[in-house]
Amino acid sequence: MKTFRPDAWLPTTKKEVEARGWDYIDVILFSGDAYVDHPSFGAAVIGRTLEAEGLRVAIVPQPDWRGDYRDFKKLGAPRLFFGVSAGAMDSMINHYTANKRLRSDDAYTPDRRAGMRPDYPSIVYTKILKELYPDVPVVLGGIEASLRRLTHYDYWQDQLRPGILADSPADLLVYGMGEMPLKELVRRLQAGELFNRIKDIRQTAYLAEQEAALPEDIELYSHEECLKDKLKQAKNFRHIEEESNKYNASRILQKVGKKAIVVNPPFPPMSEEELDASYDLPYTRLPHPKYKGKVIPAFEMIKHSVNIHRGCFGGCAFCTISAHQGKFIVSRSKESILKEVKAVTEMPDFKGYLSDLGGPSANMYRMKGKDERICSQCKKPSCISPVVCKNLNADHTPLLDIYNAVDKMPEIKRSFIGSGVRYDLLLHRYADEELNQAARTYTEELIVRHVSGRLKVAPEHTQDEVLNLMRKPSFQLFGQFKKIFDKVNKQHGLNQQLIPYFISSHPGCTEIDMAELAVITKGLHFQLEQVQDFTPTPMTLATEMYYTGYHPYTLEKVYTARSKEQKLAQRQFFFWYKPEFRRQITQVLQKMGRKDLINKLFGR
Repeated sequence: MKTFRPDAWLPTTKKEVEARGWDYIDVILFSGDAYVDHPSFGAAVIGRTLEAEGLRVAIVPQPDWRGDYRDFKKLGAPRLFFGVSAGAMDSMINHYTANKRLRSDDAYTPDRRAGMRPDYPSIVYTKILKELYPDVPVVLGGIEASLRRLTHYDYWQDQLRPGILADSPADLLVYGMGEMPLKELVRRLQAGELFNRIKDIRQTAYLAEQEAALPEDIELYSHEECLKDKLKQAKNFRHIEEESNKYNASRILQKVGKKAIVVNPPFPPMSEEELDASYDLPYTRLPHPKYKGKVIPAFEMIKHSVNIHRGCFGGCAFCTISAHQGKFIVSRSKESILKEVKAVTEMPDFKGYLSDLGGPSANMYRMKGKDERICSQCKKPSCISPVVCKNLNADHTPLLDIYNAVDKMPEIKRSFIGSGVRYDLLLHRYADEELNQAARTYTEELIVRHVSGRLKVAPEHTQDEVLNLMRKPSFQLFGQFKKIFDKVNKQHGLNQQLIPYFISSHPGCTEIDMAELAVITKGLHFQLEQVQDFTPTPMTLATEMYYTGYHPYTLEKVYTARSKEQKLAQRQFFFWYKPEFRRQITQVLQKMGRKDLINKLFGR
């Protein structure tokens, strides 16, 4: 068992800084989350990345933003800059339900305690730092800032907000995964460049007093134009999404008032070596000792899991993963993965069960274009919707090799797959028979060896029109997968459950669509439990459809349930089997003249 001295963590207090004998700090990070020194927590990754560049880094987790700002003053001013992140989630999703009710707990805070961060910490923290230290640069990062970098719809305020730099006085915004831009920033600062002169780092955005658009730039409709015309906002989104998912993207400019937000194109996908280097940093993989005796639920969920790749080429309309991590898959080497698995097995409470060996999607490891020149010309946000790209090498063999290597380790009793599995990648018929065989082998191996009793998959809906807008495959594929799942279970004498996830009130979905969903899932003997009401989150295709009423790619109008009553009317169909919903559902279907659906749901 490995034990760590207190100085194994980045310092969080003046006392910890002094214990290291430091007389200055290069970078001080402020985070809305508790400090867990683990590669699944952004502030830890950035802190360790900067430390590996030779810097002295401290971190202030969940500073008290009320009162005298003592948490913001306690370490003084850093030599280079402050870093600010709201945490691993957008603060508004963290704080509020889809019904806009305040949540009573926070998974990223010790003992789930609510109220340990403000709404919009990206704005609140930077304003405080600029008030206290007006001359020290502030770099903003994390998912909240990343996905609000340009004009976006805010569901909680129910209005269109400008790019976050119009509200936050930060000097620079880093979007997406931050290692590469921050390394370049630090190297240039160390070489003597002035912070306010550094404007051309990829994957960064800044607010400019005036910025002339170059011929190759994309100039979006201004924030003010979008406020007046929702169609312009929809048109903007298509550019934003396409440029986020291209090898060779353009710089984007958007005027806000008399200023302009400038978004530089993203870095190319990291190499295997670069990703390994990030995961191989000296994380303790544990919460800071100051939380001793307290439980941080977000850590408990992932502490015995290992992430094997970044990126997702699914491009689901309601998901922010590709908006933040990009669609190109970057995979870790087998050596790096096994090294981290070994570290998990040495944890004192490890009992031999790895909870997840996955990623944003469980089965995209090492998948990429056969001919990367074709990928370099492509601007489609999904490689598998509406059809699987012919150029995609969807070989499951490397993933099987990882599973086998992990399962051979003497300390591992079982390794489970907790991440979502893309069954469309497993069921697609590829031109190369070897890929088909690898997919069949993977499917069986997954069901027999890597399911902890319940396998989660996300069909999300049953109706093709809705699935098309979601960028999800036809529900028929789920039916095929369920047959395979049941057959393999029977062959091996297993009693495992398939747990499907569904969404109500997604743009394009009507009450009749939900009634059809209820009938179809009843026919498959499901009583649904893993369900959610669509929540509009910044920078997703579905959110743009929800707010503008248009599809950004076709510019056709899209119906969306918007009022609380409309949303509840859709949601109740998930629970048709509960007696308290029967009368309401019957009345709704009678009003719509759909007695056939009443009979299918409630007939004998």
